[in-house]
Amino acid sequence: MSKERVVEVWSQEGSIVENMPKRRGSAVKAWVDVMYGCDEFCTYCIVPYTRGKERSRLPEDVIKEVQSLADTGYKEVTLLGQNVNAYGKDFTDRDYTFGNLLADLNEIDIPRIRFTTSHPHDFDARMIASLAKKGNLMEYIHLPVQSGNTEILKRMNRKYTREDYLELVHDIKTAIPDVSLTTDIIVGFPGETEEQFEDTLSLVREVEFEGAFTFIYSPRVGTPAAKMEDNVTPAQKKERLRRLNEVINADSKRGNTRFENKIVEVLVEGVSKNSDEVLSGYTRHNKLVNFKAGPEHIGKIASVKIIEAKTWHLFGELVE
Repeated sequence: MSKERVVEVWSQEGSIVENMPKRRGSAVKAWVDVMYGCDEFCTYCIVPYTRGKERSRLPEDVIKEVQSLADTGYKEVTLLGQNVNAYGKDFTDRDYTFGNLLADLNEIDIPRIRFTTSHPHDFDARMIASLAKKGNLMEYIHLPVQSGNTEILKRMNRKYTREDYLELVHDIKTAIPDVSLTTDIIVGFPGETEEQFEDTLSLVREVEFEGAFTFIYSPRVGTPAAKMEDNVTPAQKKERLRRLNEVINADSKRGNTRFENKIVEVLVEGVSKNSDEVLSGYTRHNKLVNFKAGPEHIGKIASVKIIEAKTWHLFGELVE
């Protein structure tokens, strides 16, 4: 982002909206809450106890808010929910799910729509069909798996098996062949054996995630997992995290390399933190791109040819 001050305000509807630096005066990205709370009760997570049951906003209110942001000139909206694809499950007067919402928002004249965070348990065929339309729906999905072993997933109360997750990934990649998938993974969950950790490594290798948030398990007071016997030593947890990150990093570099010598669309967010002569922004696949160009491109979608792929970002040159 630019080194100038970035302003965050609350919109009247309650979403966090990020503006570009005041002197630029160009709106770029906004965040819109579509639901609140969580009913999943993963055994390591305190959120359901602190934020309550899932409550979805009415679709007409969400659509109106996104349309308003589009009319104002925003280039990208991210739909927010603790389990965003459980949207609509609490409606009693209509059959309207997150897939329906995505389909309706796909009709709005705004360049980009993203969402976070999704749960594999509620990622259904209707949602996949909507995302396959692309348009303003990005070819990027963050799909937390947490573990690649079915027994550990059961202890986590994730409500899907290893096989379920892999089948979902297959369905997504079939419908959206160029999709970029990222994930969350916990290592060293109470009772995790070396063989169970190896299942996680094999799943990661099979899916070929293009990035991941990886964590060493630590107990949260008030959660069921905190009462489980944590018999994985700190040294084992650290070593498993190191091995996992080696695979993740290699897949991240591979996922970035596929864009070399291709022209991509970059939503330019500001000046790179490392150089005032370099701009940075993100592609449709949520890849960070750095390239040399003037500040007049900030807040716009630029065409950039990728020259070099790094593990965590891409470097390119502006296509005039």
